Amino acid sequence: MKKLLFTFLIIGLGLQNNATAQETEFEKPNWYFGAAAGANFNFYRGTTQQLNAGLTVPTAFHDGEGTGLYIAPLLEYHFTNSVWGIMLQTGYDNRSGEWDQVLSPCDCPMDLSTDLSYLSIEPSLRLAPFKSGFYLYAGPRFAFTMNESFSYQKSINPDYPEQVADPERNEDFDQMESSVISMQVGAGYDIPLSSSDSRSQFVLSPFVSFQPYFGQYPRSTESWNITTIRAGAALKFGRGSRSAVEEVKAALPVVGFSIDSPENLPGVRSTDESFPLSNYIFFNEGSTEIPNRYVQITSTDTEEFQEGRVEMTTPEDFSGRSKREMKVYYNILNILGDRMEKNPNSSITLVGSSQSGPADGKLMATSVKNYLVNVFAIDGSRIAVEGRTQPKIPSVKPGGTRELELLREGDRRVSIESSSPALLMEFHTGPKAALKPVQITPAKAPETSHVTFKADGATEAFSSWTLQLTDSNGKIQNFGPYSEEEVQIAGKDILGNKAQGDYKVQLVGTTPTGEVITQDSTVKVTKWTPSERSEASKFSILFEFDDANAISVYEKYLAEVVTPKIPRNGEVVIHGYTDVIGETGRNQELSLARANEVKDIMEKALVKANRSDVSFVVKGSGEDEGAAPFGNNLPEERAYNRTVIIDLNPAL
Repeated sequence: MKKLLFTFLIIGLGLQNNATAQETEFEKPNWYFGAAAGANFNFYRGTTQQLNAGLTVPTAFHDGEGTGLYIAPLLEYHFTNSVWGIMLQTGYDNRSGEWDQVLSPCDCPMDLSTDLSYLSIEPSLRLAPFKSGFYLYAGPRFAFTMNESFSYQKSINPDYPEQVADPERNEDFDQMESSVISMQVGAGYDIPLSSSDSRSQFVLSPFVSFQPYFGQYPRSTESWNITTIRAGAALKFGRGSRSAVEEVKAALPVVGFSIDSPENLPGVRSTDESFPLSNYIFFNEGSTEIPNRYVQITSTDTEEFQEGRVEMTTPEDFSGRSKREMKVYYNILNILGDRMEKNPNSSITLVGSSQSGPADGKLMATSVKNYLVNVFAIDGSRIAVEGRTQPKIPSVKPGGTRELELLREGDRRVSIESSSPALLMEFHTGPKAALKPVQITPAKAPETSHVTFKADGATEAFSSWTLQLTDSNGKIQNFGPYSEEEVQIAGKDILGNKAQGDYKVQLVGTTPTGEVITQDSTVKVTKWTPSERSEASKFSILFEFDDANAISVYEKYLAEVVTPKIPRNGEVVIHGYTDVIGETGRNQELSLARANEVKDIMEKALVKANRSDVSFVVKGSGEDEGAAPFGNNLPEERAYNRTVIIDLNPAL
């Protein structure tokens, strides 16, 4: 049976309908009528010994087989523009066969056969999944007994030829079920016998079906059951309805064209940021390859790479509440490679940690090493790799039972360790030292200052589109071509040396058929200008999971680097956060404890400097996702939420 079904599947996939699609006068028929004929290959199993009330044979019959005729009219309905349909066949269904010969206690051969037959009703659900004539069908079988006769013969023992054989007995089985309910599943292939533009369609459909023994117990006694494989063909006739052929002029595509041009008023001040660089690169479960959310460049791009402006080299729009900061972190491989390239005496150790074992962790670390060697040409001898089951500072604590899945995500990582001062944060040494922060200074117009042109539906309507901008003096500029639905153009690229200007804008789209469609609009463009002064500063420090006391490692940094930068009569806003792992109340306390420890260190440093002109604002937001600086979907986002952010604001 498996071989037969496999053969039909190959036919269904291979005999694809290669006829060229053409406009015809008639629709394909929905209804088909016809007849099916085939052979039932019947296989008997079970026990048969008491044939009727007057005849119980000396030895039970068990296995047997035979072939019977199947013939039935049929009816089919194919749903319009669908792979589904229904089928109905009702007809003569012969399940005759002969049992394997057995020996009586006197070693006399015994033979038993039957001409069992039914009237079968077989409704089916039909599925044609491919663009060919191949189809599958399945459904119940309702069978009503028509013939229950048998023929029994007990022969003589061949060792005693003088014996007289018992006469052959042709009788009916008793205790026969008047009806049985079983199931059937099969496959077929429709072969058209008529041309595709003919209204009357004749179809030949060879088929094969399998009807297991479930429900096929002919008698209410003993355990005789029948399994049947049916092979045959159906001849079907259908008549298509006349289709209304109309010439329809294709409607021109509609594109929603809009422009967003920000006012770009200069701010009072901008903020320089010292952004901490996490020592961890997090890996996806089951993979030792660097996740594609980490920015990976080519060796030809390394000369242009600048860690203070990494957002310019990032091709993706990462999600999260602080896109710029996550863009910086996702460039950690490039920042590390750039620093090692510029400091040839520096070296690192990459420690991969994996629950799957040290070998898996080492493969993760090797992936990072290979990137640094292949892209930044770092000498491989400067990079050591190790593998561990747990990181040296694990998130999963002994005996922990809660939120282990999230914690294990955070422990599947490669840690960057170094003793080279050029790579490390101020006042830190040794393999557990934090990496040097990235200094982010607003030096270019942010994307929010660009003019945004939206052409909703352009990807479907146009093969490409361009923009034509005309200023008040009639000067024309062309931008494009574009294939996406939204583009951003920096104001300086439109204005040149002007501070602002009014423009007529025309979208020019070309459809796949070559038609040109235009839409007009106007826009006022204002060039982005930097803030009048840059006096505010932002610093951040990171914590391990559920750790408030690690602040001691930042004490010298806070006292000697951060505190001296507080402006005279300035304000310090210290804001603590946590990730979403753990109890909400505990996280609230933890975030406030972290923020207050930072405040205590900075206040002591101000006292030493004889300063009393600074005011403090301390906040703790815990795991509040509405206030958190980052998302909580990825382990690196949760790691960066375990933070204290320090804003140094000048006097108003």
